[in-house]
Amino acid sequence: MDTVERLVESTRELLWERGYTGTSPRAIQQRAGAGQGSMYHHFSGKPDLALAAINRTAEEMRAKAEAQLAAPGTAVERVTAYLRRERDVLRGCPIGRLTQDPDVMADPNLRAPVEQTLSWLRERLADVLAEGRDRGEFGPALDPATTAATVVAVLQGGYVLARAADSTAPFEQAITGVLNLLAAHTSPGDR
Repeated sequence: MDTVERLVESTRELLWERGYTGTSPRAIQQRAGAGQGSMYHHFSGKPDLALAAINRTAEEMRAKAEAQLAAPGTAVERVTAYLRRERDVLRGCPIGRLTQDPDVMADPNLRAPVEQTLSWLRERLADVLAEGRDRGEFGPALDPATTAATVVAVLQGGYVLARAADSTAPFEQAITGVLNLLAAHTSPGDR
């Protein structure tokens, strides 16, 4: 891995662990095994490096979600695969956690990829749910946009509950609950 990669990957890890405020340039350099000169040769400063790291995390998150949401199967199977995929639940969502960081939310450049990724996820889930409704998997009362927003809110809230309890059980319970609510909207022939 070259210096730029080490800097970006180290920043991604530190942002997930400590948030933006808790991630110092010195900590990034130490984790990356890079000197101050190398960091500032490739990036104009911490905000520039953090933006590269957040963008990389956002791209990875979208790619992982798309792998399940674009797979073959019914809408419920695809949404279930997305929600049940293996995650490091107790670390939380690397993008969702950034919404808790006041410095990220106050900086329009850093906030943009966070906001865009969560919007993309809501829209992508809404597309899958609309497709399922159009194919008759769900009854006509299912509103894809509000249901997608609920799924994302439950997922993010599940991370918070799990971290607070220091257990994955509340996360699993939240996911099971939202999937049960989704199943209540399936058409009688699909139950």
